[in-house]
Amino acid sequence: MAARTAAPQNRFNVIGTLACVIAGAWALCIWAELSGAAAPLHHHALYQSGRSFWIAASMMLAAWLAMTAAMMLPSSLGFIRWYAVTAGRAPNFPLALLAFLASYFAVWSAFALAAFAGDMQLHRMVDAWPWLAAHSAAIPAGALGLAAVYQFTPLKDACLRACRHPALYLMHHYRRGARNGWRIGFGHALYCLGCCWALMLVMFAAGVAHLAWMGVLAVIMFVEKATPIGSRIVAPVGAALAALAFVALVAPGAVPGL
Repeated sequence: MAARTAAPQNRFNVIGTLACVIAGAWALCIWAELSGAAAPLHHHALYQSGRSFWIAASMMLAAWLAMTAAMMLPSSLGFIRWYAVTAGRAPNFPLALLAFLASYFAVWSAFALAAFAGDMQLHRMVDAWPWLAAHSAAIPAGALGLAAVYQFTPLKDACLRACRHPALYLMHHYRRGARNGWRIGFGHALYCLGCCWALMLVMFAAGVAHLAWMGVLAVIMFVEKATPIGSRIVAPVGAALAALAFVALVAPGAVPGL
């Protein structure tokens, strides 16, 4: 009887614990934005701070991990729940789950580092190229336009379909053990990245803990990835992003946060 109840108990603990992590991450981001603590962590401020790249990147990553927990974990709870159902009876399940989450955050941290490095180069281009400095509105408009175009790509659609069917993915890839927990978390994170990287690039452009963009993008990603109506909003979101890109280009400063 104990063996039969182990998996449900683990499943309850996992989802309950992660729900607390998500709530704590949102509370931290809200506090950081409202108190002004987030301002020095914005990529513009870090570029102008004069700190070395790796010190600035480490500061950015700390904030990015909180944003990832707040924005991305909710849309992955369905997958994690199925993973708990599948692996919950294994004796090393807690370690495997920790490895799963570590690899998930590692993928998103690598994306953030790449985005930060690209942003630093973009700042240097603006400093060195007077035309780009005079037309800097093209940068946020380009981020919105890229996200708009990506909404309609086959890669986005394929990644969304994989994220919406976690049981099918686990049926093909699940193995016991912490190393396989890392592997499964890594694979899921790559699909998650394939779904959301362009939207998170917009979040990166908006800056650390910009609450309005965090809320809107978190809802979009959750609905797209984790609900039955997700496929219906992909095209409208793409159209909305394209409209915002146009506004950001012709009326600089009109789009809040960008």
